[in-house]
Amino acid sequence: MALISQRISSMPPSETLAMTQIANELAEAGKDVIKLSIGEPDFNTPEVVKEAAKTAIDENWTHYPPVPGYPELKKAICAKFKRDNNLDYTPDQIIVSTGAKQSIYQVVMALVDPGDEVVIPAPYWVSYKAVVQLAEGKSVYIQTTIENDFKVTPDQLRAALTPKTKMMIFSSPSNPTGMLYSREELKALAEVLRDYPNVIVLADEIYEHINFEGKHESMAQFDWMKERTVTVNGVAKGFAMTGWRIGFIGAPVAIAKACNKLQGQVTSATCSIAQRATIKAMQMDPAISDDIINMRNIFLKRRDLVYDLLCQIPGFKVRLPKGAFYFFPDISELYGKQVPADSVFAKTYNKTTIENSTDFCMYILYDANVALVMGAAFGDDRCVRLSYATSEEKLREAMRRIREAVVKMK
Repeated sequence: MALISQRISSMPPSETLAMTQIANELAEAGKDVIKLSIGEPDFNTPEVVKEAAKTAIDENWTHYPPVPGYPELKKAICAKFKRDNNLDYTPDQIIVSTGAKQSIYQVVMALVDPGDEVVIPAPYWVSYKAVVQLAEGKSVYIQTTIENDFKVTPDQLRAALTPKTKMMIFSSPSNPTGMLYSREELKALAEVLRDYPNVIVLADEIYEHINFEGKHESMAQFDWMKERTVTVNGVAKGFAMTGWRIGFIGAPVAIAKACNKLQGQVTSATCSIAQRATIKAMQMDPAISDDIINMRNIFLKRRDLVYDLLCQIPGFKVRLPKGAFYFFPDISELYGKQVPADSVFAKTYNKTTIENSTDFCMYILYDANVALVMGAAFGDDRCVRLSYATSEEKLREAMRRIREAVVKMK
């Protein structure tokens, strides 16, 4: 008797979490594993935010909040959108959820019917395709290349759009590539979408504050896209608040109401204490906040370090990312090469040929004890993703181990 629904049985697990789990198991077995697989800042939450949470506990903010979020928080989010993005939202357009992932899930479930097409530029964040699958939609991928900084061109977007297209999902700055779109590039895509008034854009801006090029640009800034764009953001990445689980959307009222309806049946409101703390986070101006500026500067220094070291590894094709904290090098030149027959990877999987990004990641994990994520998880099997959200010491050692393992390949 089949106990598990087909919906869940056919859904792939999160490959990023799966690689982290294997790395944890090796670490528990005594291996010195350097984990470059997880997308989490290695900083602590700002003190002012933690103090706000302590105050909220002392003031007994411990009862059920309103489903879409506290009014004070929604007003603070509106002010943040205006300050940082020059976007005008009203509180009834804001829904606060348990992380940006839930926000994305709810938007897709609220809009996509079975058979609807959702355009997703590849590489993409792993959960986009899974959420579309759960909604019984059809993902339509636009393949980009490292030579074009993994960016979609207007011609590619136009070619992917059909009368069945309901939505486009993209992130900027990007997970997994670290690329970001300029205002001119976004406007060119928006001009294409002008001819498709029924297409909604889900713009994932969770890495907004980790931007090494200056001002962040939002799709919703264009007049003809404002009522057709759902802007997703949160506090996990830019404020080092991954465990607080706060995400939010700015959306047309009808979409916000639909997400509120769904959230009321699934989770209700998210954590009251985390919400009260997030009010303080929203009041932190990224242009003058030492916490945000220092974190961004440290990430920038690490990016430049890792870029230099990656460029020294044979077979790696590397682009300099402009945001987030990832590299997504093309390592396909190494496919078809052999690893030592006595390697841990060869003994574990009974194979010595590196045929794809999964083989390469497993070889590096077992023989170099460095955890990466296979590019296949993000829709590009030519590449691998590595996070540089860890110390310079660990990054130097990880790059040394990877290079040493690659040099052994024949």
